[in-house]
Amino acid sequence: MTNLNALLIAGTDTNVGKTVLTTALIAYWQKHNSRYRLGMMKPIQSGTGDRELYTRLFDLDQSSESITPLYFEAPLAPPIAAEREGREVRLDLVWQAFQTLHQQRDWVLIEALGGLGSPITYEMTVADLARDWHLPTVLVVPVKLGAIGQAVANVALARQCHIHLKGIVLNCVQPCSEETIADWAPADLIQSLTHTPVLGCIPYLTDPTDLAKLAQVASALTLEELIPLQ
Repeated sequence: MTNLNALLIAGTDTNVGKTVLTTALIAYWQKHNSRYRLGMMKPIQSGTGDRELYTRLFDLDQSSESITPLYFEAPLAPPIAAEREGREVRLDLVWQAFQTLHQQRDWVLIEALGGLGSPITYEMTVADLARDWHLPTVLVVPVKLGAIGQAVANVALARQCHIHLKGIVLNCVQPCSEETIADWAPADLIQSLTHTPVLGCIPYLTDPTDLAKLAQVASALTLEELIPLQ
């Protein structure tokens, strides 16, 4: 059964805009849905980055361990980072942390690591986690040459793993004109090839920590597919 009060922000790769979309949704939620309790997770993190950003930008009323229950020092794929530290990727601990947060909060927003095909263990990818945890998922696709093929391949992987894919969000990883967006990541062509709705396009943000701008960016997306309790 799908976890209706949770959403996984996945991507086609690293540095495609998962964090931008996640922070935009948190900023929007805290501005418009503050009477409901939001939970935030980055289940596994390798190296300094997202967890530190979230705790700096937002008052989430969560411990660092509840945001990121499994943390490795080296900015590498988790199974490799774990080996370097003589540790294991303890998904049981991550699952327990998610279950606890899921019970305590009205909605849980989860940012994945890497892309849908990125490894979590030697046997498991992010796509497998989305399937096993029954997580509704949104796919972030960067606006660049190759975006169409990346979208098609990742949607195919999501379908193969029987993931509930709610839609695609395009993200401008560099300044882009409307013409460039239409050339590199045409929404109609992506939707036609993937049979998956494009829920909007995030413009390039010169300051991705501007909470007012982030909330505004989120409001331009098809939010009924992303945020409950509006």
